[in-house]
Order: sequence, then C-alpha cells, then structure tokens
Amino acid sequence: MASAGTSAFGKFWNSSVGPKTIHFWAPAMKWGLVIAGLGDLSRPVDQISVRQQLSLAATGLIWTRWSTIITPKNYSLATVNFFVGCTAAYQLARVALAGKKSEEKA
Repeated sequence: MASAGTSAFGKFWNSSVGPKTIHFWAPAMKWGLVIAGLGDLSRPVDQISVRQQLSLAATGLIWTRWSTIITPKNYSLATVNFFVGCTAAYQLARVALAGKKSEEKA
C-alpha cells in the first residue's frame, strides 16, 4: 500500500498549489464571479454595467496571463480568470449588439 506522501491524493495535498495554500482557495472562490456572470445572461441588456464588465474582462485576461508566469504556475487560477474574462466579454458583446440594433431601428 502506498504511503500518504506518495499517493496521488498525498501529492495533491502537499503540492505548492494544493488545498493547504491560497493558490488553491483563491481560484475556488473566484468561480463565484463566473457563476454570477452566467446568471446575468438573463438580465436585460440595459441593466448591464459596461464599466463593471470592462473591469472584469480586463482583469480576467490580465490574470489569466499572470497565472502562467508566476511561480508556482497556477493553472486553476488561469482557468477561472479565463472564464471570468469570457463571460464579461460576452456581456459586452450583448451590449454592443443591442446598441447596434437600436441604431438600425432609429
């Protein structure tokens, strides 16, 4: 039988990005932003804050890159930030398309 230090779980538990570190918990909690962004997909376009979505898109994309160049590399953080940026970019696209449609009607 493998010891706790050499099992797959033991390696994960004791890794530099495992659950004993902030490198694990920060991305885990940040999924809440993605869930909130997905929940906002049903929100009317006129209620979407463009400034907020620009901020989320920018920080999501910046932190996605940063997560891959820091030590230890944190692919969990990169993944969640990529999805934060994508959901915000999608919301911005919705706002832009709604603005274009309203200009065509006028």
